[in-house]
Amino acid sequence: MSQEFSADQKRYLEGFVAGAAASRAVGGLGATPAQAGPTVPIGPDADHVAAQDAQVAAGKKLVDQEKWKREQHPFESYRRLAREAETGKLPGPADNFRWRYFGLFNVAPAQDSFMLRMRLPNGILKAHQLEGAAALAERFGGGYLHVTTRANLQMREIRPEQAEPLLEELMDLGIVAKGSGADNIRNVTGSPLAGIDGQELIDTRPLCRQWHFHILADRTLYGLPRKFNVSFDGAGVSPALEETNDVGFQAVEVLDGAGVAPGIWMRLVLGGISGHADLARPTGCFCRPDQATAIADAIVRVFIDHGDRSNRNKARLKYVLDAWGFDRFMAAVEAKLGRKLDRIDEAAIAPRRPTDRSAHVGVHRQKQAGLNWIGVALPVGKLTREQADGLAGLARAMGDGDIRLTVWQNLILSGIPDAKVAAVEAAITALDLTTRATPIKAGLVACTGNAGCKFAAADTKRHALEIADHVEAHVAIDVPVNIHLTGCHHSCAQHYIGDIGLIGARVPVNEDGDTVEGYDIAVGGGFAENARIGRVLWKAVKAGDAPRHVEALLATYLAHRRDGQESFQAFTLRHEIEMLDRLVAPALAASARLAVKEAAE
Repeated sequence: MSQEFSADQKRYLEGFVAGAAASRAVGGLGATPAQAGPTVPIGPDADHVAAQDAQVAAGKKLVDQEKWKREQHPFESYRRLAREAETGKLPGPADNFRWRYFGLFNVAPAQDSFMLRMRLPNGILKAHQLEGAAALAERFGGGYLHVTTRANLQMREIRPEQAEPLLEELMDLGIVAKGSGADNIRNVTGSPLAGIDGQELIDTRPLCRQWHFHILADRTLYGLPRKFNVSFDGAGVSPALEETNDVGFQAVEVLDGAGVAPGIWMRLVLGGISGHADLARPTGCFCRPDQATAIADAIVRVFIDHGDRSNRNKARLKYVLDAWGFDRFMAAVEAKLGRKLDRIDEAAIAPRRPTDRSAHVGVHRQKQAGLNWIGVALPVGKLTREQADGLAGLARAMGDGDIRLTVWQNLILSGIPDAKVAAVEAAITALDLTTRATPIKAGLVACTGNAGCKFAAADTKRHALEIADHVEAHVAIDVPVNIHLTGCHHSCAQHYIGDIGLIGARVPVNEDGDTVEGYDIAVGGGFAENARIGRVLWKAVKAGDAPRHVEALLATYLAHRRDGQESFQAFTLRHEIEMLDRLVAPALAASARLAVKEAAE
């Protein structure tokens, strides 16, 4: 008796056949003569397998990560993850890569434990979710949370045997970690003040949520050639840093006479990756907000087909754009979409209103009458269980219940009535936090560093606080200055867009090859309306000397700026690097003499 297969059965059979074909391709199964010859990939991973095959046929050799995907797709390895974790086993390279599809990173040898990264669209979570995440961090991790530079949360010091219950209890809170690591689309960022900012052109929360769930619902969007970042900027006072993303959508106002209907559109920019010294560039294409997800999907699919799977250092979207040019790439995107995108002359776009570099800290009025947002400074993103509980309680009792994380590694409480502002500020102070951060600490950003990351060459979070404390004790800086410390070439703290950016380096100290922690130091980076990649001023500065170098830079700026309106970035750009080095030299020498004197006392 015959019977039609159900849709689920058909999908299972497609996946089984695709898996068997992939296993044969990497030597997992021996092909019989009847099976020999080319096969057409099918199933949810078909486009990825076809892209791999095309690169092999072109004479390239797949990197190990591509082979690991074919040997066993990470999403098919969860039960094995759970079994092995129960024994306390940390994964080797192949499974460390696969487990990242579930948000788990083996960070040994920095720590013999996992780090967990979450997904929080637009960086916004509810009070009960922050409380719950902090409680899980105490039960299963180190008892603290880190706010990341993608407006996200990370949890550290997780023993392997805690991995499965942690992932499952996290989902009980309505938080997922699926695809937050490895070759996948990362947490989607948006304007941190979305929906409450009187300057914004559009509320980015619906756009971020739509993209977030679009990714979660479609397995074909996992297993890219490399990680992929998407961001939405609503043109408000606090930027999303969309120019540092592979894909950025910028809200703009289109004026009359543009050849399209006037109103709010999204400008499409591509190719941002600040660690590779590049920012996203305009494509000349624009879309209506409700078209953004479909366009982002098409961009990802072109990247799936043509991203480099043979060289991890050249596998990001930027390198497809560099090889093809924007016109060819956008033609391929339009082919995926099945239609042309709108082009609009930039002369028909209203200027973006300026951002406020202090909008993420302190008390500010919302566009809703009688309500305020309050930005809370966190010491390089760290949040203890007690602090998380206290802030969640304030959000619930005195605000709208939302916790807004920012790319500056701090958080914002929103919906605070005028009459409750003083009480909320006092309660924040009682938590050993502040809403009144200095110009240095308000813009201080640091990655995890070698205390928790095997790639980092320096203890960035500790050094960041040392730099801030030293500078504030010696220089009366009166304008916002962003100082970014990143531990390695991955540039998680985006050092190239800081006013002052430091990237970890090992500094030789003798002829025997001994080294100490240190940094290369860049200056003049920027973001939003001042987006720019910084220039390296000094290389191989010992970590112990970094505070004095930053002090000297800022003291020289105060002494030589044209007036109080000239920013640190503008000051550095007035000088060639060699001239800036000479200009700072006297202040650096004076700082060194003072350090010797202080040490002798």
